[in-house]
Amino acid sequence: TDPTQWTKEVAQAIALEEGITLTDAHWKVIDFLKKDFAAAGALPSMRRINKTGGIATKDLYELFPDGPLKKAARIAGLSKPTSCV
Repeated sequence: TDPTQWTKEVAQAIALEEGITLTDAHWKVIDFLKKDFAAAGALPSMRRINKTGGIATKDLYELFPDGPLKKAARIAGLSKPTSCV
């Protein structure tokens, strides 16, 4: 709940709760989310991740199944996307 307490170890623990073992590809997404969030003050959309981050939507769904943006944001220590209910 406090983004300032986020560490890579915390991210790994959250990922394990989600059934995900983080790879370099996961970290590429997480790093992009954190950098873009810091610059824009908001979580990027799937389209922005695809266009600006160079990460294909298909790859996002493979890396973070069943809600890639929500899961990736949670692991990155960011608030859930506004598009999520």
